[in-house]
Amino acid sequence: MNIATLLPFIVLIGAMFLMTRSAKNKQRQAVKMRDQMQPGTGVRTIGGMYATVKEIHDDTVLLEVAPGVHAIYAKNAIGAVLEDAEYNRIVHGLEPEETPVVPDDASSLTEAVEAGEPPVDKKIDLGKDAAPAEGGTKDTEAGAEKSGEATEPKDKDAKRDGDTDAK
Repeated sequence: MNIATLLPFIVLIGAMFLMTRSAKNKQRQAVKMRDQMQPGTGVRTIGGMYATVKEIHDDTVLLEVAPGVHAIYAKNAIGAVLEDAEYNRIVHGLEPEETPVVPDDASSLTEAVEAGEPPVDKKIDLGKDAAPAEGGTKDTEAGAEKSGEATEPKDKDAKRDGDTDAK
């Protein structure tokens, strides 16, 4: 036989070998991850539900999905075993306390003091400009709208919020 006719079969068998090998590695990692489960560990199921492990049996796991609410799941249904900090961040919304950023040297902390200048705390105002463009007419219109009084627009053809061009 010619090597050219056998080459496609060899490539196909090689590709199948590589695919099954990577699938076995993923399966081995999943079994290892599920063996790390202990009572009190936070987990995520393959359906996306977060729960705490209460008991571990041969093929099943007892999960507490809410205080006093328990459910039995197959071990294969556990998608991820979470670290305590990650579980608390997701379920309880607790952010771990962040440590302040410390510069490598103290020169950035003492530059203003050495120059004899007091430290400057600049505050940025992110609000809208309070000064009206037309000398206070917007404040009176806003006050009238809040009190329920109707105000006439200066130009009857001008668009207001919610108006369209259709007649």
